[in-house]
Amino acid sequence: MTEARIVLTTAGTYEEARKLAHLVVERKLAACVNIVPRIESIYRWQGAVEQNEEFLLVMKTTRDRFAELRSTIQQNHSYEVPECLALAIEDGSDKYLGWIAQSVAPPESGSPGE
Repeated sequence: MTEARIVLTTAGTYEEARKLAHLVVERKLAACVNIVPRIESIYRWQGAVEQNEEFLLVMKTTRDRFAELRSTIQQNHSYEVPECLALAIEDGSDKYLGWIAQSVAPPESGSPGE
């Protein structure tokens, strides 16, 4: 088991998906976000079965950054109840897993630029 996580959310528009992706990468909450266009979602909402086109965001982060990532999604999402699921990554390329960790590492206290 690694510290890396895949986090999934959806957005109702491409513009919102891009906005969320840029926001979490800029804040170093995700190393990378893939936007999978035009998925069809069928779900139950307020007692009715709904069907909509959405955009799936696949985010790469770490266990330590997940809580802040989840909070950022909840605060900046248009949905009343946005999807936010973290999946543990069992194993992977050492270089790629290292890149994820490095990309989301918060700056150390007292480092230049703070």
